[in-house]
Amino acid sequence: MKTFLKALLLVPLSLIVVLLAIANRGPVRLSLDPFSADAPMLSYELPLFLVLFGAVMLGVLIGGIASWLGQSGHRRAGRRYRREARTLRTEVQQTRSHPGGLPALTSSQPR
Repeated sequence: MKTFLKALLLVPLSLIVVLLAIANRGPVRLSLDPFSADAPMLSYELPLFLVLFGAVMLGVLIGGIASWLGQSGHRRAGRRYRREARTLRTEVQQTRSHPGGLPALTSSQPR
């Protein structure tokens, strides 16, 4: 079912991308020189669809990096919670292994 839904979404999307590339294959000048409009130092002639796809890929990359940086606090909290759970799991196992008395003190436990 999941494969069918993925195909149902990706086939029309890929068809649209191919049609967009075919319809916009005319050359455009991409200038990287903001000071000289008449004779730019750095300029390239590319098909329009390459410029469009490059801009979309750059936007996805920048958005992914921004999202990853924005979630650093959640990842840090997750690591802290995993360490705490590991410590508590170890304490529970030590308590269960010594049912009649107190567990043996280890270096990680406060005295």
